[in-house]
Amino acid sequence: MNFFQDLLQVFNLRKIIRWIMLAGIPAGVFYIASILILKLGGFNLIEILRDPAQQNEQSSFLGFLSNVGNWLWIASAAISFFAATRIDPGFGKRLRELLILVGLFSMTLAIDDFFLIHDRYINEFICYAVYAFLAGALLVRHYKTILNVDGFAFLAAGSFLALSILTDMIQNYIPLRYSYTQVFEEGFKFIGAATWLYFSFRIAASGIAPAAARPPRNPEIKASISG
Repeated sequence: MNFFQDLLQVFNLRKIIRWIMLAGIPAGVFYIASILILKLGGFNLIEILRDPAQQNEQSSFLGFLSNVGNWLWIASAAISFFAATRIDPGFGKRLRELLILVGLFSMTLAIDDFFLIHDRYINEFICYAVYAFLAGALLVRHYKTILNVDGFAFLAAGSFLALSILTDMIQNYIPLRYSYTQVFEEGFKFIGAATWLYFSFRIAASGIAPAAARPPRNPEIKASISG
């Protein structure tokens, strides 16, 4: 009897519809649209579907730190967006707005880093100016919240990212090999991204009530926890 009840719980119509609408259809549309658009752009299916390291028979660790750095931006965005949906009502709309803005900023940097936007498509100085403006606007609008939660983490993240940009701008005047200046430029960016992830976590944690203090919305989940 319990087995059939478990099956009914797994194949719950409401949950199936929710999966179809929020995961299945969006993923399928994105997958098919990506293939069609990139095919029109001149790419073949192998180039679209397979990892570049596989296609070029290169090591899987090619661009290792660059890839991990991109994960940091994406993780920051995911944490921020999730926390914005789970924020404790007592904190109000301001913190939710901050989390959404941090998430959008993180996702913007992730897209830039992944697709090399500032290296290939938009002048890097324009990108740097826009990012500096967005970070400054974020600080001005949510100064008190950032200061109270972890102003040092915000300052540290901004400082390391600024050092990365500065190194990029003056690398031609540094009496070192390009590969050595890249160690500093990418190192500053990596530490800045990791610090931004930490800052995102701190902001998210400040607005989410402990699990024990927040009753589950679903009574079945509450019963399973208490049981």
